Amino acid sequence: MLEDFKNFMLQQDKSINTINAYLKHVKDYSNWFTDSFGYEFTKLCRENVLDYRSYLLNVKKLNARSVNVVLAALIKLNEFLIENKRQEHQVLFKKDYLKIQAEYASPAIAEKSDVEAFRQKVLENESKRDYAIVTLLAYSGMRISEATNLKFTDLNLPAKEILVRYGKGHKQRLVIINDKVVNALKAYLNERENYKNKDSEYVFVSRESGKITNTVINRIFNKYSDKITPHTLRHFFCSYAIECGWSVHEVASQAGHSNIHTTLIYTNPSRAEMKRKANLL
Repeated sequence: MLEDFKNFMLQQDKSINTINAYLKHVKDYSNWFTDSFGYEFTKLCRENVLDYRSYLLNVKKLNARSVNVVLAALIKLNEFLIENKRQEHQVLFKKDYLKIQAEYASPAIAEKSDVEAFRQKVLENESKRDYAIVTLLAYSGMRISEATNLKFTDLNLPAKEILVRYGKGHKQRLVIINDKVVNALKAYLNERENYKNKDSEYVFVSRESGKITNTVINRIFNKYSDKITPHTLRHFFCSYAIECGWSVHEVASQAGHSNIHTTLIYTNPSRAEMKRKANLL
């Protein structure tokens, strides 16, 4: 069933990251069901899913946001089962999501000094490729998957522009890059000439394959920081760009936010700033 479910999501143009996450959540639900009832499930029952939601909250101690991600996967599975005549009715809905109070604090947890110190560690200890990737993520707002899928045909260094063709929801957008990114990319491209896979259409390649993977990039981050991740750098960019005078709409366009409210939260103070103010009370 999982393979059929995967193909169903591929047909709906879901990203590979989303597909892999949904498959994991469905597999976890399947294991829970088998452990609970002694056989594999063939369809979703609302009562079972609500029990599982309670299990995730009270036994696994997941937060509401994480539980809702699991529910999203099961809702998509429910749609698949109905379309494939394995189930008649939708038993789970978005109204079943746990309510989450919107956070007021900006999600950015890294300051420029943190980012620059991290970049310097990578510069001094790793390849020009790794430094270029870190610099690109920090000062462009691009997602890690967008960086790994970047092709030469979409990179225009003289114009300081990148065309993101494979953004979330398969939406295209133009990303503006600064001199830091341009210089880091130029240094990497010179080094890249010595790579075995230098003829790859992808900008970022490994010495063994024609396209670098998310796993390799995450390994770089884990090696030098327990605080900064590729997504942390995306948060940093959005917050820092607004601090430097970019408008909310400019940041939304650059980062590929489909909802302007996602960008607006970066105009809020950081948690550290709110804690500082709390101590003034």
